[in-house]
Amino acid sequence: MNVTGHTRRPASIRDVATAAGVSYQTVSRVINGHPSVRPSTRERVLAAIDELGFRRNVTAHALASGRSRAVTVLTANTTHYGYASILQGIEEAARAASYAVGIGVLESADDAAVAAEVQRAADAGGGLIVIAYDPAGVRALGAVPSTLPVVGVVETPASPPGGDRPWVWTDDREAAYQATRHLLSLGHETVHYVAIPSSTRRTSARTSGWRQALKEAGAPESRPVQSSWGPAGGHAAGLKLAGDPSVTAILCGNDDLALGVLRALHEAGRSVPGEVSVAGFDDAPHSAFLTPSLTTVRLDFTGLGRSAFALLHGVLEESAQVAPHPVSVPELVVRESSGPPPAGH
Repeated sequence: MNVTGHTRRPASIRDVATAAGVSYQTVSRVINGHPSVRPSTRERVLAAIDELGFRRNVTAHALASGRSRAVTVLTANTTHYGYASILQGIEEAARAASYAVGIGVLESADDAAVAAEVQRAADAGGGLIVIAYDPAGVRALGAVPSTLPVVGVVETPASPPGGDRPWVWTDDREAAYQATRHLLSLGHETVHYVAIPSSTRRTSARTSGWRQALKEAGAPESRPVQSSWGPAGGHAAGLKLAGDPSVTAILCGNDDLALGVLRALHEAGRSVPGEVSVAGFDDAPHSAFLTPSLTTVRLDFTGLGRSAFALLHGVLEESAQVAPHPVSVPELVVRESSGPPPAGH
């Protein structure tokens, strides 16, 4: 109640529009996950929704439409930066559209375990988003029944998929190409690569982008050092590379690997960037605060999550379907960890 003893009426969509300085149609597009709203406008509307406590009548809408307003996300990981940021984007977009979000964790790539988790998601109703960055996720995406609305968040495909495969992705190939070109432009003879695991047995888009840049520059190509997702894997790979004095530039498949590589080079007494330049991938929050701060490639994983929900939302609400597409152009972020090779190289 307010000070006069009257119950305060719930905020309406027009109240949100007034507070955000936009039309009520724009507010409607935001709460329905439409992708055509500028990020700055979306943030302003979401802030107004939170400030006013606006809540759509989810129960009434579900009863009227006959549709469950729920989404389940299947993922094998909830902690690594890319996965966690995608989940954040999905949750933000779903909350604005008054959808509930559930998470199913794929604890194994075993076919039976994957099938059981997919079935649980199907039983929950609504739609499904699968983060398919690993074997478990790829198997889950392939196991979803054709009757269940699903969107896949996938590695950069080798070629654009057909309309029957509603996927979203980032342009990893271009990102790796940019980072490798940057290191070569500093005068390094070649760039060594520490790779994250790929979701399939084919060459990943990040590896392809690295190779393309080397080929165009006529630079020698070494065998990629296959690693894991985390700093420990980067540390082990870094120790191997640190022992080779010809190594002057290293591209890492993500920023966590780069963290481990930086530690290994420090332990080996090789200065960064004086003797070895290091570049990461993703622009995780800690990257700017390492010593030296990390050169990396920024990818918009949160935007990727929002786009995945918007694509699924279009199917669930029977509106115009958004064509699958890369979400954003990667951005090279040059910091302290990259520089020219030492004299004599």
